[in-house]
Amino acid sequence: MTASRISADGGMETSYGFRQVDEQEKQGLVNEVFHKVAKRYDIMNDVMSAGLHRVWKDAMVSSLNPRKDENYKVLDVAGGTGDIAFRIVEASGRKAHATVLDINGSMLGVGAERAEKKGLTPNLTFVEANAESLPFDDKTFDAYTIAFGIRNVPHIDVALKEAFRVLKPGGRLLVLEFSEVEMPLLDKVYDAWSFNAIPRFGKMITGDAEPYQYLVESIRKFPNQADFARMIERAGFSSVRFTNFTGGIAALHSGWKI
Repeated sequence: MTASRISADGGMETSYGFRQVDEQEKQGLVNEVFHKVAKRYDIMNDVMSAGLHRVWKDAMVSSLNPRKDENYKVLDVAGGTGDIAFRIVEASGRKAHATVLDINGSMLGVGAERAEKKGLTPNLTFVEANAESLPFDDKTFDAYTIAFGIRNVPHIDVALKEAFRVLKPGGRLLVLEFSEVEMPLLDKVYDAWSFNAIPRFGKMITGDAEPYQYLVESIRKFPNQADFARMIERAGFSSVRFTNFTGGIAALHSGWKI
């Protein structure tokens, strides 16, 4: 049912779920997944996490503890619909500015619409760009966040180096991602839920099970907690550590640019 996870040495660039694909194909295939689910992205996350993604995202922003400062700048990558950016702005007392970057225009469109309804547009900038080639100067941001997006980036090592580049000295990286379940029995329950229930629910919600099949497979290919921590360290970050959520279904990785 599952396939071997990649190591800290990479491999996601040719992995589309359990399928091996050409390196040049990967990004286009992933883009198509998110074009299909953009308008139902929150529902998708509810299905993928049984609603727990909301608790995990709150914990991520609480860990960031953004300053209540108009000069505080955050880059939220793969955050098109605004879930993390909105939380950060609100946690800063609507002082901070968040740049929401996503390679997928459909996702950004949903986020911009939601931001306007929430009255958060003055605190946000939406940018369509690739995490592997950020269109920002060195040492621009106080924090870089990415939630449930890093495993969809073909060259994770490149994206992490770009994160390091655009952070100011003293800046912080926070990555929330589905990870390896480390609690006995929970792993078996989670596998059964993932491979049997999630694609079926996905088809009911969107009429298409394939995007959900890719998403659950990509979780099983992503490096485990320790290997991903090593990738972050190799990108130049210091004091790298991780916290497991719900037995390791998800993990929050943190690192600092010193």
